[in-house]
Amino acid sequence: MSDGMQNTEAAEKSAPATNQAADRLKALEAESDIAADYLEELLDIADLDGDIDMDIDGDRAAVSIVGADLSNLVGENGKVLEALQELTRLAVYRETGERSRLMLDVSNYRANRKAELEEVGRKAVDEVKASGASVRLDPMTPFERKVVHDVVAAAGLTSESEGEEPRRRVVVQPA
Repeated sequence: MSDGMQNTEAAEKSAPATNQAADRLKALEAESDIAADYLEELLDIADLDGDIDMDIDGDRAAVSIVGADLSNLVGENGKVLEALQELTRLAVYRETGERSRLMLDVSNYRANRKAELEEVGRKAVDEVKASGASVRLDPMTPFERKVVHDVVAAAGLTSESEGEEPRRRVVVQPA
């Protein structure tokens, strides 16, 4: 078989994977657009000034609202942000019929919280390595637990979530 025929066959075999990736990217971009439209309407209704940034972060759409004083959209410990994210996911679902994993951030709250949680995870890892005993962390949201689980895994230890929402927490275990 000639090299040209082998290359054509290889391209034909990889085409479905490439098409799936392109389709997934388009779907994520559509999620971002729907979410941005929904959030713009919300900002207009609430008479709040904010700019909306859209991005694709790995395998999920990411939308951020940035502006002067948007602390009311974050709420205490991010509770309003969590609710707003769920409402935005519902708006996307209503339009697409597909469950969304969209991540919403307001005034960099989530980005800043992620940095704090990474530090919490590192301290827990250090404590477990020093003591050889498991460490139970305070209850966290699913987003927060994921950040800590990732830090623990990167450090070569294991972790699991225990408890029921909203009191679900991460337990970091020795290797």
